[in-house]
Amino acid sequence: MEEISKDELLKTIEVARSFGVRRLKITGGEPLMRQDLPQIISAASAIVEEVSITTNGTLLSGLSGDLKRAGLARANVNLPTLTPERYARICGVGLMDKALDGISVASSEGIPVKVNMVVLRGVNQDEIERMIDFTSSFNGVLQLIELQPVPADGVTFRAFHLDLASVEESIRAKAVRSESARGGQHQRYFVRHNGGNAVVEIVRPTNNPAFCRKCSKLRVTSDGRLKPCLLRSDNLVDIAGLVRSGASSDELAACYKDAIARREPYWKE
Repeated sequence: MEEISKDELLKTIEVARSFGVRRLKITGGEPLMRQDLPQIISAASAIVEEVSITTNGTLLSGLSGDLKRAGLARANVNLPTLTPERYARICGVGLMDKALDGISVASSEGIPVKVNMVVLRGVNQDEIERMIDFTSSFNGVLQLIELQPVPADGVTFRAFHLDLASVEESIRAKAVRSESARGGQHQRYFVRHNGGNAVVEIVRPTNNPAFCRKCSKLRVTSDGRLKPCLLRSDNLVDIAGLVRSGASSDELAACYKDAIARREPYWKE
């Protein structure tokens, strides 16, 4: 697999912008592993209106300043727990302190941080209140995410999936107000919590046709293929190969149209 280069990625972003795409989120794997990430962010910020990242945060403390200067608008940090032993169990490595340092430094650099917490039944669901305290302490946002089925791994889903309906009801009861976010895919609650203010988002995609129906995301894989759906890998469209072959802007635009034509809701009515 040949990793998409900075120039190839920027060309795909330019084509996306021609279709009206305004926001770019760089995810992974782990995007902070790319040595050229600040350069990508800087160049992409001149093409689209907002560039953000999703990261595990373990390398964030040493890079936050460079990323902020490059134009990074926001950071989502995946943090499933505030308990070191659980972190090691879930993530496979004991680097929770590095992730927490990354959140602290990024926040101090003026990068808004949203903490992504995938809620796992029997593992971390008892930490939601603690996580609300943590994110409100630095004026961050807590995003509670319902586990989705990993393709070809139904065992994990069956073992750890928790329907977040009851969790959302509990959060709603504490909220002073709420609003829809991301085109109605998420619900955002503003909660008075332990004398302070907290912002909690609930993401419930599983078995939710409305979530898929409102999805407007199109992903680019690390090897340069357009991916219409997070949970499918059988409908990808190679765009980096076209860029490498010197394809015209019209040909690249047709590649995007092909990817959009292949979109199909994963969760259906």
